[in-house]
Amino acid sequence: MPRASRAEAERHREQVIAATAKLVRTHGADKVSVPQAMAAAGLTHGGFYRHFASKDDLIAQACSAAFAERLAAMNDLAEDEDAGADTGEDTGQGTSQDTGEDRGRDARAAFLATYLSTLHRDNPALGCAAAALAVDAARAEPGDPLRRAYADGMRNLVDGMERLTRKSGDTSPDERTILVELSTMIGALVLSRACAGDDLSDRILTAVRDHVLGDDEHTPDGKGTSETAG
Repeated sequence: MPRASRAEAERHREQVIAATAKLVRTHGADKVSVPQAMAAAGLTHGGFYRHFASKDDLIAQACSAAFAERLAAMNDLAEDEDAGADTGEDTGQGTSQDTGEDRGRDARAAFLATYLSTLHRDNPALGCAAAALAVDAARAEPGDPLRRAYADGMRNLVDGMERLTRKSGDTSPDERTILVELSTMIGALVLSRACAGDDLSDRILTAVRDHVLGDDEHTPDGKGTSETAG
């Protein structure tokens, strides 16, 4: 295959994965068909098997891509704070005189506040795969590609949360505490979506957001912190 054709094939494969990552977070893995995924990427389904071994293969790769988006958003928050420190600029979360720990707390608080926001709740297509695909992964058979991709994504999410926690000044973050915090956040998001349209949904988000943030300052509804929901 000529180099240009290989590059185009890879671009098409990435388009399908990105489109499917949005679809499965919105509708669930079982509700997304191969023709639907290919159409969402602007392609015909006839070429599907040139890119993927099976639908299960595609769904697993879409799950991994969705988790990667979340990790990238976490890293971007941390890098934005570091950039403010390097340039002496105000990042919007504090002044140029803030300490590294202050900036780290700002990045962590911004992530938590945005994650537990109505914006994230109402935009699952751009949101966290941990919440959107939890039920699909739980129902998958042991050894299913989706379940493996989900578990790997959760491990990476735990690692990312640990890095943010270290930046906030805790040089020895306890894994148990991080697991409890992440589980609380993910569970709250799942429950708030299940109750969407009822005022209980907002109350769940507010209660858990206040609980995990404690005294940290935060944007109440996670607005203006990122184009990616959550």
